[in-house]
Amino acid sequence: MTENKDVIIIGSGPAGLTAAIYIGRGGYDPFVIGGFEFGGQLMTSSEVENYPGFVEKLEGPDLMDRMRKQAEKFGAEILDEDATMVDFRAKPLRVAVGDREFTTRTVIIATGASPKWLGLESEQRLRGRGVSACATCDGFFFKDQKVMVVGGGDWAIEEALFLSRLAETVTLIHRRDQLRGEKIMQDRAFANERIRFLWDSVVEEVIGEDRVEGVRVRNVKTGETSVHDCQGVFIAIGHRPNTDLFRRQVDVDDAGYIKRYDETRTSAKGVFVAGDAYDFLYRQAVTAAASGCKAAIDAIKHLEGE
Repeated sequence: MTENKDVIIIGSGPAGLTAAIYIGRGGYDPFVIGGFEFGGQLMTSSEVENYPGFVEKLEGPDLMDRMRKQAEKFGAEILDEDATMVDFRAKPLRVAVGDREFTTRTVIIATGASPKWLGLESEQRLRGRGVSACATCDGFFFKDQKVMVVGGGDWAIEEALFLSRLAETVTLIHRRDQLRGEKIMQDRAFANERIRFLWDSVVEEVIGEDRVEGVRVRNVKTGETSVHDCQGVFIAIGHRPNTDLFRRQVDVDDAGYIKRYDETRTSAKGVFVAGDAYDFLYRQAVTAAASGCKAAIDAIKHLEGE
C-alpha cells in the first residue's frame, strides 16, 4: 500500500520539527520521518542556555520533547524510524520506510549532520559531561577552566580562539607538527597568550568518571604518553552531513552538504532543505530552527503554486 502525504519532513531535530510546526499552521498535514535517533545533536546536550525564550537552563532532550509536542499540537504525525529510500525523479515524489511507501508533492530534508568523534569509549561515556563538539554551544560552562581542543584545521582554531575568551587556558592538540588552517587564523592563535599547543599528539583516553578530569595523550613520534589536567575537551575534527540517502537525488558539494538554490530549494523540484544538512558554518539549534521555518514557508508556496 502507498500512502499519500501533504508534506514529508525527513529529520526530527530543530529544523525538522520547526518545519512541521509551520506546515501544520499553514493548513497542511506534516508527516515527519524522525529516525530511530530522534531529536538530532541536541539529544546529547546536557544543558542548553542559548536558545531564546528559556531563561533557566534546559536539558537538550527536554527542549526536543517540547518541540515534538508543539509539532504534534499542530497536526504532525511523527514516525520514529529511518527513511530507507527516496525517489525525487518520480512524480509524485516517493519516500520509503522499510516496506512502507509514501508519496508526496513536497519533501523537506532536515537530516542534519553528525560531528566526527575520535572513537574512544571514554569520549562517548563523557559526552555532555565535559566532552563536546561545539564551543559556541558549551563554552560558557568552562569559564575560567582548563580546556583542550582536538584538531588542527580552521574549525579547531576557531574553537580555540572562541574558548580563549572564556577559559583560563586552551590547549590545542594536533597529530601533526603544524596547523592546517588559514594563515591569518594560525597567526591569531599563535599570538593568543591563552592558547597552547601539543604537537604530534593524539588523545588516547579522556580521564574522569562522572566529569572530565583530564586527558592521556600520546606523542606519535616518540610514543611517550603524558597526562594533562583539564575540565573540558572539545573535539573539532569535522562534521559529516547525514545526506547519503540523497546524494544521487539532489546536488551536493564535495563534502556531501546539500546545495541550495533560492534559500531552501534544492535541485529537485518540490524538495527543500533545512538545518545542518546544508549549513556547515553556523550549526546552531536556533539557526536550524530558522531555516526550518523558511523551508516550510517555501514548501507551502510550492504547494499553493501547483
